[in-house]
Amino acid sequence: MAIGYAKDIKPMFTALDQDHMLNEQGMFDLWDYNDVKGNAAGILGAVKSGRMPPSGEEPRWSPEMVQKFQDWISQGYPE
Repeated sequence: MAIGYAKDIKPMFTALDQDHMLNEQGMFDLWDYNDVKGNAAGILGAVKSGRMPPSGEEPRWSPEMVQKFQDWISQGYPE
């Protein structure tokens, strides 16, 4: 099953995630396909390790969400 950024990946990032990464950290835009694609390996590592979302923020990514993100990468980052 093809996983798309717009329909499957972007909705996994909350407004709090977006604010933290873009405004507080000044890193990149989680709601921008190219930013997420360009930082996908780092995002995957962060959600696997539990560093993302930041400590104390909920919801945490479930194993299924992590797998979906990894599958999106494996499928070549479909939009």
